[in-house]
Amino acid sequence: METENPPVRFDTKIAVLLRDDLHTWQRLNVTAFLVSGIGTAVPEVVGEPYVDAGDAGYLPMFRQPVLVFAGSKEVLTGAHARALGRGTAMSVFTSDLFATGNDRDNRAAVRAVPTDQLDLVGLAVHGPRNAVDKILKGAVMHP
Repeated sequence: METENPPVRFDTKIAVLLRDDLHTWQRLNVTAFLVSGIGTAVPEVVGEPYVDAGDAGYLPMFRQPVLVFAGSKEVLTGAHARALGRGTAMSVFTSDLFATGNDRDNRAAVRAVPTDQLDLVGLAVHGPRNAVDKILKGAVMHP
């Protein structure tokens, strides 16, 4: 008799929170940028490379789902403050980054604005499930 594999439950969560007034292209772009920070800062969340039946190789991806949420500017600001207060590492994307075209200018744009004045359009966090849930209070799953 074959044993059924139970579903994998992760004790951590990867979550992206996007401001709910972004255009579709902005949501996709912001999400891609934000999750790249998680993969580099927390390498254990990245799995092994993929190989298909024809032996073509592919890059590794996250080992667990990435949950995407949406919320108002106020929800995003609150989540940012809660993540900072908990010491949770996060990646951020501000509205200023839509006008830049490279990493150097992106970092300079964030550096130029005080923490409590960042015009956040997205953030990503990785941490224990319950801590991430508390950080994202008020956000809803992205439609």
